[in-house]
Amino acid sequence: MSDTRTGSLLSRRAIAGGAAVASIGLAAWTAMRARRAERDFPPTGQFIDVDGVRLHYLDEGEGPVVVLLHGNLVASQDFVASGLFERLARRHRVIAFDRPGFGHSERPRARIWTPQAQATSIQLALKRLGLTQAVVVGHSLGSLVAAAMALEPRLDIRGLTLISGYYYPTARADVAISAPAAMPIVGDVLRYTVSPIVARMMYGRTVQAMFAPRAVPDAFHGHVPRELVLRPSQMRATAEDAACMIPAAASMSGRYGEIDVPVRIFAGSDDAIVDTDSQSGRLYKDIAQSALSIMPGLGHMVHYDDAGRIGDAIETMALE
Repeated sequence: MSDTRTGSLLSRRAIAGGAAVASIGLAAWTAMRARRAERDFPPTGQFIDVDGVRLHYLDEGEGPVVVLLHGNLVASQDFVASGLFERLARRHRVIAFDRPGFGHSERPRARIWTPQAQATSIQLALKRLGLTQAVVVGHSLGSLVAAAMALEPRLDIRGLTLISGYYYPTARADVAISAPAAMPIVGDVLRYTVSPIVARMMYGRTVQAMFAPRAVPDAFHGHVPRELVLRPSQMRATAEDAACMIPAAASMSGRYGEIDVPVRIFAGSDDAIVDTDSQSGRLYKDIAQSALSIMPGLGHMVHYDDAGRIGDAIETMALE
């Protein structure tokens, strides 16, 4: 073998060895950051074990029960940051779940966590808590979970309030981008090496798009810590939810007319994440007993900017 070929082989081996060492270092750094985040931002609610899943939830107030289901990326603390949780807890018992894999809730790999599967687990948790009825509020992807609860009720769903939801299948670039991180093995490698770096670079822009055209409120960062969001476990949940979103909407969209409880639909006219007309507007047409409120000049996180009107609608529904 010539000296040139030998040198080239040794160089490739050195590069491969260096990449392996760097990957191991990144994985260790990512794991350390995740452990530190969970130590620095411990759970503030309670836990319940349901069907082999440990769910974390916030539970405050007394009166008619209102259940809050957050969207993708975030956790139950999003409703605290918006002020909606505190507002409702003055006159209601408010339960806000960390959906499986988010916040401090587990997400076992043994099942596919479609919105329908999440709806089943949450309803079982409510029954374990001794509850028989509730008004359910969903934001963004949480709206799909809320709709699934109404379509396959395991307790008395008194009404739905759906905020900035995604209900009908469409092509989405964010799903294609998230898909690799949801894959077994490959996704595990990515979430401990490349993905945390890329996610940190994109995090600010992603959050800005969620709140656009308004500025990101300080309360969001205070209650939804970036380091909890960027843990590999929550990144897996975010990616898997994105991957399940379109199939779930496709399987459920033909059944929305079966929902027979009062439905209040809220959306922002300038939502940069979900198209308001083709999603919330279409859902309003498909559910006869629904009411639609489109907030002019607001984006995807309308529960921050108009918590008063949304809270009033939820209270009216819960007290009926």
